[in-house]
Order: sequence, then structure tokens, then C-alpha cells
Amino acid sequence: MKEFKYLRPITLEEASHYLVKLGDRVHILNGGTDLVVRMRNRITVPVAVVDIKHIEELNKISFDEEKGIFIGATVSISEMCQNDHVIEKYPLLLEACSLLGSVQIRNRATCVGNICNASPLADTSTPLLVLGAKVHIYGPNGDREVAIDEFFIGVRKTCLELGEIVKGISIPSESQGFKGAFHKISRRREVDLSTVCASVGKIQDDYRIAFGAVAPTPIRAKNIEAFLQGKTLGEDVIKEAVGLVEKEISPIDDIRASKEYRIDMSQVLLERGLKALLNKE
Repeated sequence: MKEFKYLRPITLEEASHYLVKLGDRVHILNGGTDLVVRMRNRITVPVAVVDIKHIEELNKISFDEEKGIFIGATVSISEMCQNDHVIEKYPLLLEACSLLGSVQIRNRATCVGNICNASPLADTSTPLLVLGAKVHIYGPNGDREVAIDEFFIGVRKTCLELGEIVKGISIPSESQGFKGAFHKISRRREVDLSTVCASVGKIQDDYRIAFGAVAPTPIRAKNIEAFLQGKTLGEDVIKEAVGLVEKEISPIDDIRASKEYRIDMSQVLLERGLKALLNKE
């Protein structure tokens, strides 16, 4: 690991100033579970890191019956898994978070860090997509928020502009009680990255499906969702929906799996998710 400067701002303004001043030569440090590995392997070689964990306003979870839940950028995955509002109101997100890495990783990693890495296989991305999450951003021009599906723009690329920092994510109140499930396929049952992952379910009469690791970004399966609208789930409908998967996704061959395997497993996860939903109705 090459030598770098460690910066520890206590306000968003100070952190944003460092990002503007140093540009692409600086990297934000949050949980560090991905960054430290990449720095050790010299994949990422910043001249400085900006540690945002000491910005007090980022370390909070708040809930409002009308607005929903807000999860600050530095809240750890473990803290989320232990939060009563996440447990009660957003079980899908809890399910995905509980399968992310090991206990040690969850104690350090954050949900915001997971999405800011913008990996196509990020475990928390598909639950956030189907739950209609919004990303809250601070920058030199003030605050803004974007829908989660507009936040990802490519492999390890987000819509963040120079000097911008993610303050947290919010999930609207109407997404409480999402009926469905999160599933992942990985080489090992535990403590491994997803080869393919999916969130499948329903909010009232609205079917929502998202896949990870099958395109340059995590994606909503809009065509399959449209097909399912107004239909009663049954073996024939599920079979027809599964048949649409290959046209919905665009996986690649890589070290983890072949394109064909990812298509097959995406079909398995959709079928598994819809059958789980059928059993809950």
C-alpha cells in the first residue's frame, strides 16, 4: 500500500472542500471494507482519503410514519440489522443485509458504501431498487436527491459529481410490508459475493423485481413486472414470467460465472421468488 494523507473532517462542508480540492486523487473512507482491499492491491491508489465517520449527522437512523425511514451514510450494516424499524417495517432489506459478508464485515460495512461502490452484484442494491429508495446527496451546490435507479450509471460509476457526498438513503413509507424475498447465488453458502442476486415481490398490486450481477448496473426487470401486472400468480404465469428473463438481462462471462449460468440462475431466482410470494398470499 502506497503512502497517503489521512483527512478527518467533522462537517459535510469540510469533506466536500477536500473532494473538490483533490479531485480524482482522493477517495472517501467510510467502512473501508472494499477500499482498504483495493488500496492494498494497488487497484485504487489515492493521494488522500477523507474519513467521513466523524461527521455526526451521517450516523443516524430515523423513522417517520408518513415519510418512511432514513439511514445515514455511516450507519453500519450490523446497526441496520438491529434497528427495530428496519426489522419491523422493511424485512426485505434486513434479509439482504443479514446475508452480506461475515459478522466482522457487517460491523464495518455500510449500506451507503455498498451502493457507492456501484458494483453490479451489491447485495443491498436490489432490495433498495424494489423498495423505491432515494439517495440523498450533499455537494458544493447544496442538497439534492435522486432515485436509486438513477444513481447507478455503470460498473463502479454513480451520478455523483465533483465534491458530492452521499448523506444517506431513504425508503418511503408506502414500501413498508413489502411481500417478497431476497435470494442470492454464490460459490459458497456464506461469506461470499453474489454470482447473481434478486429481489422479487409485491407492494399492494404492484409487482417489483430487481436483479444484480446480470448487467452493468443492478436493474429493475420492468418488462417482467409489466407482464405480471393484473395477473393471478400460478404455475403457468410463473413459468411464462421465467421465460422472459433472458430478454430482460445482459450478463457477461467472468471469473465468477458464465453468461449462460447467470441466465439460468436468474430464472431460478425469479421462480423461487414468485413461488415464495405465492405462498405468502
